[in-house]
Amino acid sequence: MNGMKKFGPSFWAANTMELFERWAYYGMFLIIALYLTGPKETGALEFSQTQKGWMLGIVTAVLYILPLFTGAIADRVGYKISLLISQIILASGYTLMGHFTSFSGMFMIFLYLAIGAALFKPIIAATITKTTTPETSSLGFGIYYMIINVGGFIGPAVASKLRENNWKLVFIGSSIAILVNIIILFLFYKEPPREKSTEPLGKVIKTILSNSFHVFGDFKLIFLLIIIIGFWSVYWQLFFTLPGFIDQWVDTSPVYITLSHFSGNLAYIASNGHGSIAPEMIVNLGAATIILFQILVSYFSGKLKPVIGILLGIVVNVTGMTLAFLSCNIWLIILSVVIGAFGEMMCSPRVIEYLGRIAPPNKTAAYIGSSYMPMALGNVIAGFLSGPVYEAISDKYSLLGKEFMERFPGFSLPKSNLELLNQFITKTGLTSDQTNLLLWTKYQPYKIAFIFLAIGVFTSISLWIYNRYVVKG
Repeated sequence: MNGMKKFGPSFWAANTMELFERWAYYGMFLIIALYLTGPKETGALEFSQTQKGWMLGIVTAVLYILPLFTGAIADRVGYKISLLISQIILASGYTLMGHFTSFSGMFMIFLYLAIGAALFKPIIAATITKTTTPETSSLGFGIYYMIINVGGFIGPAVASKLRENNWKLVFIGSSIAILVNIIILFLFYKEPPREKSTEPLGKVIKTILSNSFHVFGDFKLIFLLIIIIGFWSVYWQLFFTLPGFIDQWVDTSPVYITLSHFSGNLAYIASNGHGSIAPEMIVNLGAATIILFQILVSYFSGKLKPVIGILLGIVVNVTGMTLAFLSCNIWLIILSVVIGAFGEMMCSPRVIEYLGRIAPPNKTAAYIGSSYMPMALGNVIAGFLSGPVYEAISDKYSLLGKEFMERFPGFSLPKSNLELLNQFITKTGLTSDQTNLLLWTKYQPYKIAFIFLAIGVFTSISLWIYNRYVVKG
């Protein structure tokens, strides 16, 4: 408790703003795949899996690249004004998101949101840095990372209940969370001291690009960054693909029934209003696991060499993601999400730590900043896997369309997915559950798990080679 008293008002204001920003973002992000591809009859947009994959992959990649430059802009114009601009972008972006129904419109408004999030992201981290001392830094960033996951857990839980009534309420809820941040910004946030540069902003950005190119001249670093792309391309399936996979293929009612035996209120909170558990609540167990175990995992994984910790984290995370898509058993999927979270806890923090260790004394920030590149490229690959690959191998309605045309070649495919399902059921006399079992057995949509496994195995072997022959650990 004495350590807590050493932090000033701006530290707590920044952390509270981080909580509400993550609340808003993950409240949207964990359900966005369902919203983009869900049936129009429910108020969703019913885009194709390919459209969803490219949108999520490209926009989130942009979000992770932009902080390399938005941090420099914030240093130039000031943290408080930059935070205000970012919150205005986010609040308006979330509000508008519920009003666009075309692919191009949604893509542009999602990109607009990414710009706001990218402007916000480095300022809060910089504020934490400037409002802590060498003695309080470790605790301060521990609180910061804990807050990120608390917001990341609460947001989807709230959004899950809101979407039961109307999808648009999810985006309004995210916008309200950002408006709370604007109040906090004006009432409690005091800009920490910063060095004011007289260099033109264009020259600052040019220097950032120059430093980045110099960093990429380090063979050891490039090898590691290319390897880590594999980890992120599998990791992001947790958000891009798993909610839709659960929604299409998995019966979550056994979890609802089990929770009902313990607590009717808990079952209601986690349910989707139809006697089963919402997919985003299953995926959200990953954030809950991180909140509960991050400190413990960091303590034990800290005893390992960074590269070994990264390697072990990749193996554990990929194991979880592979198992999640191998079965339509909800209990195995829950276990897989928890396993994947432990892998994330072991791997992600160690990457930044290791980059800081291998960096020359005058290039630490540039090396750590380079960690965003594999995240960005991993997002693009994850979007490809979640889009056209998933649509070809695992999408229920694409497979149902094939089966429909095979059985009834003289009929044209219905325009909507629900109409397709209803017509198939009517013509075949099968129930919805029997149709799912038919498609699962005949087309084996779980085969996409082997692609994730192959990427994980290749990434793990490459990292072992890196550790054995490059680092010589």
